[in-house]
Amino acid sequence: MAGPGSSAPPGEQRLSQMIQFGHVVLRPAERVLLVDSAPVALGARAFDVLLALVERRERVVSKNELLDLAWPGLVVEENNLSVQISALRKVLGQGAIATVTGRGYRLTLPGTGDAVAAVAPAPAERIVRRLAAIVVGDVVGWARLVARDAVAAVQAWKSARLELLEPTIARSGGRLIELTPERVLIEFGSAVDALAWSMDLQARLRSQRESEPAGALRMRIGLAVDDVIVDDGKLVGEGVHMAAGLHQLAGHDEVLVSDRVRDLCHRHVPLDFNAMGERLLRQIPLPMQVFAVTARAAERLDADATGIARTGDRPEQPHRQWERRPSVAVLPLLPDDPEADAYFSDGVTGEIIDALSANRSLFVIAHNSTLRFQGRHLDVADVAAELDVRYVLTGRVRRAGAALRIDVALFRPPTAAAIWHARFDGNDADVFAFQEAIARDVAGAIDPQVEQAEIDRLGGRPPTGHVDAYDCVLRALVGLYEFGQPGFDAAGEHLRQAIALDPAYAQAHAYLSMWHNFRVGEGRSLEASEDARLAYDLAMRAVQLDPRDALVLSVAGHVLSFLKQRFDEALELFDQALALNPSCALAWARSATTLAYLGRGEEALERVRNASRLSPFDRHAFTYHTTSGTAAFVCGRYDEAVGWLGKARRGNPQYRAALRLMVAAQCLAGDLAEARALAQELLEADPGFSVAAFGAWYPLQPPHLPRMLDALRRAGLPD
Repeated sequence: MAGPGSSAPPGEQRLSQMIQFGHVVLRPAERVLLVDSAPVALGARAFDVLLALVERRERVVSKNELLDLAWPGLVVEENNLSVQISALRKVLGQGAIATVTGRGYRLTLPGTGDAVAAVAPAPAERIVRRLAAIVVGDVVGWARLVARDAVAAVQAWKSARLELLEPTIARSGGRLIELTPERVLIEFGSAVDALAWSMDLQARLRSQRESEPAGALRMRIGLAVDDVIVDDGKLVGEGVHMAAGLHQLAGHDEVLVSDRVRDLCHRHVPLDFNAMGERLLRQIPLPMQVFAVTARAAERLDADATGIARTGDRPEQPHRQWERRPSVAVLPLLPDDPEADAYFSDGVTGEIIDALSANRSLFVIAHNSTLRFQGRHLDVADVAAELDVRYVLTGRVRRAGAALRIDVALFRPPTAAAIWHARFDGNDADVFAFQEAIARDVAGAIDPQVEQAEIDRLGGRPPTGHVDAYDCVLRALVGLYEFGQPGFDAAGEHLRQAIALDPAYAQAHAYLSMWHNFRVGEGRSLEASEDARLAYDLAMRAVQLDPRDALVLSVAGHVLSFLKQRFDEALELFDQALALNPSCALAWARSATTLAYLGRGEEALERVRNASRLSPFDRHAFTYHTTSGTAAFVCGRYDEAVGWLGKARRGNPQYRAALRLMVAAQCLAGDLAEARALAQELLEADPGFSVAAFGAWYPLQPPHLPRMLDALRRAGLPD
């Protein structure tokens, strides 16, 4: 794709010397604008937009065409174009550029028909094609930083450019093509070199933020490898669009890469590649696999790769102690019939993980993070390296009618042979005994020094004695987070059926409580007060049925906090849950949410980090990101909040909790136009939303709630 300064469409000439509109003179070759014979300072993007309009002055130019011309190869929001149009109107006059509703913009400067221009064909240049690793990046929230304090923003960028960027690019094997706060474009001959440079830059920026938090910058980076054309020193090709799309998808402090980069690099760098699934990028016709790159888990503990700026020394966190424990990942047990029994094998896997997690001598990766390996035949050494664990448990589930067989094997890479394996034969009713036995034997095989008292705690009693009730809960978990989708309604029906089959099933009560709580919090209930009552009653009943189940206690704690604002009682329940099961990611995450409501943002962020370490690939990580966004919000770091909430929305676009808070965060970060656009999106999803009604129940505490409500009103949401 060509920019306005390089070429024009057929029938529209490239301007090489000068064009005049009355008192306005444009010199394209020199990139100079004169008004009343005096030079006018104009940003590079604004000049490109003006030049595109001048070259196409006989017609309306669509917004998409202007975006492609002024931001070639880069995916940007329309708001960026609006900012440049506004800047041009300030210089040229409000009537110089007309908005054609629903179509785009047209240049309407007086004297357009009298323009004098020299036209010259573009010189032919040698075209070179080669394979390249392309890095695209930008400074997060640059427009807001300039609006807030232009001098400070420019100084911060100059410092980063001179100290962190320019000196390192050539040294790392890169060729600099473009370097502005709004667009960094670099070509590398090696994907490994490109990734190493990108991660090193993010680490250096993180260190800079720690020493100078007030003036530090954040960047987001996309990296792709593809065949490109080199035309007059510029890169052209789909690889540029890939890198640009990945960069646009990235959150603050993130490096996102394509699957090809991951394949080229994963054996050569000490980094984790966290799958984000298939994503459709702008100007790329087919979905592509996207990976977020982070430092290995052991390094993250020191490097704080979550991107949260530290304000001082912190005490040793609980998960630092967990690192010294034997660590294990339980991969999804493979079903003989994936279509019919995938949910059942997932449930058995989850119960084994829960039983192992109760052992305080073990560090156990959460179920949601191992599900990403479902249905894949993998080298256990690769899995152990990716999850940073010492042991890997694999297995298979076979069902034939009521007959049941479970085969499991435990590996300690790099040893290829299993250090323990077992087979369990029986029927569906034996599944709970099998799970407990597997957990006991795995613990014994991992660490013979584990005290018998701890082994005896594994598994405890099964969650229910009714296999059909258990089956209903497993089916419900498939759709519990599918807000606004048929699967969510079906989840409620499955959970009610589970309770009908076994009224003493504590986890079924807890999950149904969570279901009703989601209906209230997401604004999807026609009878919110009744859903709130049911959520509370079910949570309390679940605690009565099993007061030693960490999941049950975590759900009850969240309900007390979210619906009742009984924060002290909620925190007590979370403490009990973590005492029973220090590996319960839900307890860490939900307790973080309560701390954020109370304004204890830094403590909340620590707890979310604990949850993320336990469940680094959680399918429901969007709830973690929303909590991180809430914590950053109460800390007054609104740009950071926007970054976290953007991640949450990419994880689940239907999650209204993230959308509501993002409206307020964008407003307080200084981007009112984006806040208003998001507010309209919220009203489309929830037409009955009102600020006053929301504020009457939302548990965020003063002074943060009044600030949030005021921002929602400023964004245009009805009171």
